Amino acid sequence: MNILYIHFHGLSDEGLYRHLLALLAEYTPLVQALPPDAALADVSGSLRYFGTDAAALAERIRARTGGLYGLHSTVGIAANPLLARMVAADGPPSAVRVLPDDLDAVTAFLAGKPPAALHGVGPATSRLLASYGLDSIGKITTAPLGTLQRILGATAGRRLQEAAQGLDPTPVVPLAPPRSISAEHRFDQDELDRDRQRAALLALTDRLGLQLRAEAQVAHTLALTVRYADRSTTTRTRTLREPTAHTRSLTALAHELHDRLALQRARVRALSLRAEGLIGAELASCQLAFDPADEKARLIEAVSDRARSRFGSGAVLPAGASRGVA
Repeated sequence: MNILYIHFHGLSDEGLYRHLLALLAEYTPLVQALPPDAALADVSGSLRYFGTDAAALAERIRARTGGLYGLHSTVGIAANPLLARMVAADGPPSAVRVLPDDLDAVTAFLAGKPPAALHGVGPATSRLLASYGLDSIGKITTAPLGTLQRILGATAGRRLQEAAQGLDPTPVVPLAPPRSISAEHRFDQDELDRDRQRAALLALTDRLGLQLRAEAQVAHTLALTVRYADRSTTTRTRTLREPTAHTRSLTALAHELHDRLALQRARVRALSLRAEGLIGAELASCQLAFDPADEKARLIEAVSDRARSRFGSGAVLPAGASRGVA
């Protein structure tokens, strides 16, 4: 049980995230980035060197990240990445939780949990399994493999059965986070109004588009994270039709992601957008578009960028955008 899943709470700064990964690398070379705010670490080869066990090493990491950066973190410790993720989520934040590498302990830990607790099992799969009476991990473990394969398909059924038994052969692979940039808008009070939320998204895409164009970068993917009044979050990610730094395209996708969440009654505390999969603009292929409105928007965008470069980022703002973007 030497796999650590570390979740840093309230982390939204990419530069700070890289510092945290570097800190983890002081304890083990096997650190896998899970952006924007988590990581996996295999400390199997480090325990003898540090003369301690995994739980004590995790407490040391939490103390250092808290002391150096003021961040709270939760660490799950288990025999593999799947179980480490799950045990980290099994309780209140800001703690170190350990799942013993014992078959009976693992079975008892998993038995009553819903299928959605397994990493990679989404709402649609959970509903499908529930329609067959498989509404807990314990019930999935007792179902014949053939039944699971008829429901989900041969490969997915086998993977689900293995996960329900707490098996995960995935190694921790040293991996740096992909290049991304992000921006966040925090509301002065929990926001219910859809138009104000959309105005905040416009300000965020304007900020991201400006930064991308200034750095001659384009984004493949856009991720929207909504933080609610109870501090829970929802994240939705979608790939753009083509890599872009065009604010109009970023805004259209951000509004589409927002609409799909159907937040009519949700009390929203903050919205953040992250542009991911960045590459140099000169490397991106663009489809020709014979759209006069789009061409006009790009010309206005170029003029606006020149004005901001000369007079500051606040010199020009899109109509209807909210101020206060972090």
